[in-house]
Amino acid sequence: MESNDRGLCRAKEFAVKAGVTVRTLHFYDRIGLLVPSAREENGYRLYGDADLERLEQILALRFVGFELERIKRLLEGPPRPLGVALRLQRAIIQQEHRRLELALAAIDEAERALADANDDERRRVLRDVIKVFKMEHDWNWTLNYYSPSARERLAEIRRTTPKETIEAGQRAWTELIAEVEAAADGGLDPVSPDALALAARWRELVRAFTRDDSEVADGLNRLRSDRTHWPADFKRPWSDAADRFICAAMRGLS
Repeated sequence: MESNDRGLCRAKEFAVKAGVTVRTLHFYDRIGLLVPSAREENGYRLYGDADLERLEQILALRFVGFELERIKRLLEGPPRPLGVALRLQRAIIQQEHRRLELALAAIDEAERALADANDDERRRVLRDVIKVFKMEHDWNWTLNYYSPSARERLAEIRRTTPKETIEAGQRAWTELIAEVEAAADGGLDPVSPDALALAARWRELVRAFTRDDSEVADGLNRLRSDRTHWPADFKRPWSDAADRFICAAMRGLS
C-alpha cells in the first residue's frame, strides 16, 4: 500500500486496508466522527494507524446497533490506548448483550408456550413478552425502597427536571457504566487515580439524581444492594464485578 514518509496514506488506500468505502470515510470526517490525521496541501485526506484504531472502535459499536451520535459521545476525549479501548468496547457490548439475552429468553419461552396454546393462552404469552420489552421503562417496583417523603421528593424531581436533562443523564450513566465495567474487567486498582476519577463521576451522577436529598440517597442505596423487590427477570445494568469495583473505589473517596 502506498504511503508517505509519515506512514500515512490517502483515503482510497486506507479504505481498502480498513474494508470500508471512501464515501464512508468522507461522511465520518464531515460529522466529526473520524477526522483524518492530516491533509495534503491539495486537500487529500491522510490516514494512519491511530485512525485505523478509532475506525475499529466505531465499527464495533455500529455492529451492536449504536447510533453515530452516541458513538461520537462515547469516543469523546483524548485517544485511549488500544487495550483500554478494546476493554471499553467489550464492556459496552456486554451491557447490550445482557439486555438482548433477556429479550431472547422471553421469545424462546413464548415460542415453547405457543406450540399448543389456545387463544387465551396465546394472549397471556404475548402479554408476558410485552411486559419484558417494557420492563426497562417500568420502574414502579423501585418505589418499595423509598420512604413516603422520599417518594414525594422523587416525584418532584421528575416533574421539574427537563426531558433533555434526563436524557443527558441516561447517556452519562450508560457511558460511565461501560467504563466501570472495562476498569473492573481490566483489573484496575480500585484506589488508583483513574478508579477514583470514575468514582467521583459516579458520585456526581448520584447527586444529580438525588438532588443531594439524604432520604432519596438512602432509598437508592437500598435499591442497589437489596434484591427483595427486584422482579424475577430484572438484571442490574452493571455486573457484580463492576459493583464490587465501584463500591471499593467509592470508599477510596472518603
